[in-house]
Order: sequence, then structure tokens, then C-alpha cells
Amino acid sequence: MTVLKTSMRNFFAHKGRMALSAVAVLLSVAFVCGTLVFTDTMNTTFDKLFAATSSDVTVSAKDSSDTGETTSDNGKPPVIPAAVVDEVRGAAGVKSAEGTVVSTSVTVVDGDKDSLSPTSGGPTIVGSWNANDARTMKITSGAAPEGPDQIMVDADTADKHGLEPGDEIGVITVVGTHTAKVSGIADFTVTNPGAAIFYLDTKTAQRVLVGESGVYTNVNVTAAGGVSDAQLKKNVVTALGGDYKVQTAEETAEANQKDVEGFMNVMKYAMLGFAGIAFLVGIFLIINTFSMLVAQRTREIGLMRAIGSSRKQVNRSVLVEALLLGIIGSVLGAGAGVGLAVGLMKLMGLAGMDLSTDDLTVAWTTPAIGLFLGVAVTVLAAYLPARRAGRISPMAALRDAGTPADARAGRIRGGIGLVLTAAGGAALYLAGSADKATDGSMWLGLGVVLSLIGFVVVGPVLASGVVRVLGAVLLRAFGPVGRMAERNALRNPRRTGATGAALMIGLALVACLSVVGSSMVASATEELDKSVGTDFIIQSDSGQLITPQAVEAVRGASGVDRVTEYKWTEADFTTPDGKTLKDTAITAADPTYATDLRVETVAGKLADAYRPGSMSVHEDFAKDHGISVGSKIEIAFKDGGTGALTVRAITSSEAVVDAGAMYTSIDTLAKYVPADRMPLDMLLFVSAKDGQQEAAYKALKDGLHDYPQYTVRDQTDYKEALKDQIGQLLNMIYGLLALAIVVAVLGVVNTLALSVVERTREIGLMRAIGLSRRQLRRMIRMESVVIALFGALLGLGLGMGWGATAQQLLALEGLKVLDIPWPTITGVFIGSAFVGLFAALVPAFRAGRMNVLNAIATD
Repeated sequence: MTVLKTSMRNFFAHKGRMALSAVAVLLSVAFVCGTLVFTDTMNTTFDKLFAATSSDVTVSAKDSSDTGETTSDNGKPPVIPAAVVDEVRGAAGVKSAEGTVVSTSVTVVDGDKDSLSPTSGGPTIVGSWNANDARTMKITSGAAPEGPDQIMVDADTADKHGLEPGDEIGVITVVGTHTAKVSGIADFTVTNPGAAIFYLDTKTAQRVLVGESGVYTNVNVTAAGGVSDAQLKKNVVTALGGDYKVQTAEETAEANQKDVEGFMNVMKYAMLGFAGIAFLVGIFLIINTFSMLVAQRTREIGLMRAIGSSRKQVNRSVLVEALLLGIIGSVLGAGAGVGLAVGLMKLMGLAGMDLSTDDLTVAWTTPAIGLFLGVAVTVLAAYLPARRAGRISPMAALRDAGTPADARAGRIRGGIGLVLTAAGGAALYLAGSADKATDGSMWLGLGVVLSLIGFVVVGPVLASGVVRVLGAVLLRAFGPVGRMAERNALRNPRRTGATGAALMIGLALVACLSVVGSSMVASATEELDKSVGTDFIIQSDSGQLITPQAVEAVRGASGVDRVTEYKWTEADFTTPDGKTLKDTAITAADPTYATDLRVETVAGKLADAYRPGSMSVHEDFAKDHGISVGSKIEIAFKDGGTGALTVRAITSSEAVVDAGAMYTSIDTLAKYVPADRMPLDMLLFVSAKDGQQEAAYKALKDGLHDYPQYTVRDQTDYKEALKDQIGQLLNMIYGLLALAIVVAVLGVVNTLALSVVERTREIGLMRAIGLSRRQLRRMIRMESVVIALFGALLGLGLGMGWGATAQQLLALEGLKVLDIPWPTITGVFIGSAFVGLFAALVPAFRAGRMNVLNAIATD
């Protein structure tokens, strides 16, 4: 009880200092809890949606997707004959059965030819209005479609694009473009997480989406009273045989959930990873806070020991303070996490994914995990200061002397740090010199961990030298005030090292990712210049295949010399070594592709691979299966026949553009795959007539005005798009790393604040002999800047080392250019100085307001 009272008194005596540490715990716990609440809410939203929209049993084509995704290589959804509906109606236990048509291989545009597809990445769905949709949709305006000139739209899409009944809409499919007017607007009775949904009447849907009548993509089956979904499925399978895919509502919902589960898990664990980095940074803040509080209570601890307190009691007293800090910070963090989740939901809403707070899901495990992590991290971080407090001898404490083991401990620490850093450097060297990327990645991971720990441990040793250099460069110009700021930073190298290490971690990751991202862009740009011999590349950024109508529009553009079509499909390969490789990718292109993309070959000529009955393979594939030029591979094409193709070329596996592709000609593909099942083009490569590049560029854009799903890019555009994609990814990662940097800034603030308290008497004496308030504040600000720049130098240097090593591994995959983004590195370094200035604002202000006499009288 005495220990608890002492801990409580000390905790509230330093509540301001504890508050900053509690904020670090709060932010980290909030990020963990917010991530869990957000992902659980998304799962709940999708679960409710899939459960509500699934019929009791669904019948579809054998080769259709389990998730209901209808995009296929030929742009049409797999279909079943209308007669199946009557067969299903005759099955036992069936109350009703209705045929429907639905496709996601569509683009919908408004009257100005602007796309109505979601910007959040959600699907665009066009289907026939049916009884199952009527269960989950409520018509709020107008009426359901009843003829070929009518279409109904969901309310979310209508709101986003200002659509009203009577507005004209175009539906673009492989069949052609169908125009209709909005007949009504329907709202979801459950949350729509971001899809754009349009409804036609059944006959129009068949004609527009499939191009033929008398077929459906699905049959929605409703069970009679007392019949379970499982029994109904058995009855339907008995009636139909095994020629169709039959799923219960639970199976359909589960398949749909698995489809989004991969994306959800990537997002969840990525965000939790960044929360872990914030926790790691927070550890340094907590260690520094308790170390300085223990140092400031040295005399008090000595008195406690002198009157009979044991080491364990002193140790326990500090740990109880940490426990209180962890509990308060974690409880507040769990609450803040729910608020963060709601904020993320609103942010996703702005991006086009609507998530309702009605579905907010807070499992009991979420606050439990947050509380456990927050308390555990705080207590573990406080253990070393607590142990150090317990080792202080009464007489040494009463004399205000340091512990005799401090110098020896510092030497041991420095030695361990140097060993770990050297081991990390050796691992990074082995990673950079690896022959295979898979082997090197393991060494890279080990090197990152060891070098990071080594820099953290050796930080106090490095602080002495680095701070002196920074002082000589930056602080000496400020005269005595600058020299005092330097000495303050050097006064306790362990404290400076720990404070700088907190900032170092975040900036090391920023530097590493900047180097990797910049090197990827530079390598890809160089490879494009070297390999791509065409003027323009046409593709859909959303993954839509290119319709025949769009291909004809491209061919008809003025100034165009040639158009190369590029298709992709799957096939089963039977190689000369007798192995059968299922669902292997094969690329079919026009012979001019050998000119449009200059792929290096190690045997044969790529142009020969486009001869009838010929193909190419890449080098690694050839080595694995004993293939040489002249070998034959039996190819069983998806949706087509089987034939033996002769290998005419072996391409280098070091290619970056179209890496690992195996080529054949479109004519060869057409020999084995029927015309109605031929895959659509993924890309078009267009070359302009000599001297007409600008005219052709404009003509292509004009020709594809009615097809907004496709983008025309010249090589400059393509490079910019690549740079933007990587830049957006990096910006998102930097945003997540900002949490760790914010926690590091709190650490600098706390260190300076406690340092000011620790030097109260000294500050009073300096003020008494003539140091002005302005000079005092400047001294504290410069001390903060030096600490921040120290952490930045370590972090940026370490991060560039990691990034350069990672680039060496990427070079094994063909990305051979190392590019250091000096503007970014310089900007981060300069920004660190401003971080230091910002962190010093409050401590410098409080120091300047000290009463001189009271400060001198402080014991």
C-alpha cells in the first residue's frame, strides 16, 4: 500500500510530463484499435450485403466465378440456357426460380460520355431487375425499367453524379453501346460499400450484355417453407445433374467474403505494422521520461533507501507509475481508436466507398488487445529505468553522485552496439551480393533489424561525435548561446541518443522507401526507353478489356501507321519433360509486337515466335523444363482446342517490361480458340506515321472520346503515370509513418521539458548573470534542432543504406538503376530542423517565464 501511495504521489506530481508519454501510448493504441474497428466494420458491412443479396440457392454456369464476378476474357459473362429455369422450378422444395442476367464487364457513361464508374475501385454492375434485387432495393423515385429505352440506377451513384429520371445513360459492352434514359432510382436497404449498379429489363439485359436472347447468367432459387438451403441445393443438383454450378446463400456469401478478404488483410496488417513502429518509437519516449524522472528523484530515492526501502520496493514504485501511465493511455487510446475508425469511414466515403456507422463493430477483443499492448509496452519500457533506480545506493544518492557502473555500462553498451552494427552491415553486404533475390531478401531483413538495433544501442557513442560536428557547423555562429546548446546536448549522450533514435526509425524508413521508389521509377523509365519502340500505348487503368468497337476507332484514327493487338489467356502446358502445368499464362500478339517491344533473346529470334504454330518461352522456364529452340510444347487452350507449338525463341528472364511472358501470334491462338471465345485485347500499341505523332495523338484521344474507360498515353505520359502510381503509394506510406514521427516529436518535447526542469537552478543562475529570456529560449531551440538533426542524420544514412541494398536485389529482377532522390532526402533533413524548432516551442517558452529567484532557490 505504501508503494502504491508513493507511486500515485509521484505520478500526479509529474502529471504534465506523464501526459506527453500518455499521448504517445494513446496514439499507438488508438491506431491499433482504430484499425481493428475499421476492418471489423468493413467485414460486417460486406457480410450483411452478401447475406442480404444472395438468394437461397443460385445456379450459374460451370465455369463462372464462385463470387459472381462475371468478367471473362471475351467480355461476355458465362451463360446458361433459359430451359434450366424450368428444370429448376420442377425440383422438389422450390418455391420460385427466376433467371437473371448480370455483368461487370461494362462501362456506363452519362450524356457527356463521362464515366459513372466508382472512383473507389468498386465494381460497375449492370443487370436485369428481378425479385431478388427487389428484396434489397427500394425504388425511391420513378419506376423499374420496362423497355429497351429505360434504365434504373442506384441512389448512391445518382447522388454522386447528379442523375435524375429522364437523364440519358450509355452502357458500353463488347456487344456495343446501348443508350437509355433513367426510369427510376433505387436505394439499398443495406449499406452499399461502393458499387455502381444499373438495372435493365431482362430482354434488354440479354441483348446488351450477352448479345443473344434465351440465356441467363444466374438462376435465383427460393426455397419453399420448411426446406433448408442445403436440402434445396441437393434437390436442384439432382434435377440438373453436374453440368452447372449450384451454391447456397451461405456458400455464395462466403465466396464473396473471401474475394475481399485478401485486400482487407493486406490493409489491416499494413496499418498494424505502422502502429507497431509507433509503439517502438514510443518506447524510447517512455524510457527517456522515466530515466529523467528517476534522475531528478535521486536524492528522494536515496532517502527512501536510507529509511529502509528495499531495491524491490523502489523498483516496484517506478513500475507502478508506468502501469498507471499504461492503463490511462490505453483506455483513452481505445476510445480514440473508435473515433479514428469513424474518421476512416468518413474518409472512405469521400473516396466513394460508403460505410455506415450503423454497422460500427467494436468486438470485446479490440479494447482488450489495445489495453494489453499499451500496458505491456509501457511497463517493459520503464523496466530499465526502474531497475536503475533500484540499484542506486543510499549514500551515493544523498551525495548526488552518479552510479559507479555508469561509465563501464556505457563502454559495454558501445561495444555491443558496434558489434550489432557490424553484423547488420555484413548481412546487408551479403544481401547486396546475393545471386538470387529470394536468398538476398532474407539477408536484407536480417541486416535491417541488426543495423537498426545496433544504431539504437550505439546511439549515445555516436551522439558525442555527431553533435560536435553539427555544433561546429550550425551552432558556433551563435556565439556563447550556441556553445551552451551544444554542451547541453552533449551533457547526457544516452538521453540524446535515445531521443534521436526515436526520430531515426521513422526517417530511416522514409529514406529507404524513397530510394527504392525512385530507383524503380528510374529503372522502369530506362527500360521503357530501351525496349518500347511504339509511339502510344492504349489501355484501361481499371483493368477493362478493350472492346472491338474501340479497336476499330483506334485503327480509324488519322495519322496512325500500325496497331498491334495484345491478348492474354491461360492454357495447360505439357512440356518435353512430361510435366503438365495448369493455367499457365500465354500472350498472343500481332507479329509487329516484336518491333514494338524490343525483348532480348538468348536463343532464336522473337519474330519467329509469331510464325504459324510457333511460340516463345522465357529463359528460366526453358531451363526448368529442358526446352531449347525447336522443342515442342503441347498447349491446351482455355475455351479452345489443343495443339503442339514449336518453340522458336527463348527470351531473357531479366526483362522488366512484360517480364516472364511467353508469346504466340493471334493467328495461332485463333486456330485453336473459336471466334466467339477469343479473348479481348488487354493493350493496344500504336505507331504513328512519320512526322505525324502529334496529329495521331490528338486523333486517338478524339476517337476514344466515347470510350472513357481507355487512356491514350505516349511514352512521356506512361512514365509520368508510373511515377504517379509509385508516388501515391509512397505518400500513403509516408502518411502512416507520420504517426511514428509525431510520437518522436512528443519525445523531443518531453526530453526538453524534463531537461528544463532538471536544469532549473542552472537556468536561474544563467539568468542572474545576464542571460536574457530571448537568449535562453534560443539556446533551448538550438539544442532541440541539434537533437532532431542528429536523429535525421542517423535515420537518413541508415535508410539510404537499406534502400541501396534493396535496389541491388531489384537489379536481379531487371531494375538496375540506383537513384538517390536527393531533393527528398534534403527536404526531410531540413524538415527535421523545423521539427526540432516546433518541439522546442513549449519548453523554451516555459523556461523563459521562470522566476529567477525561485529558480536559484530550487534544490
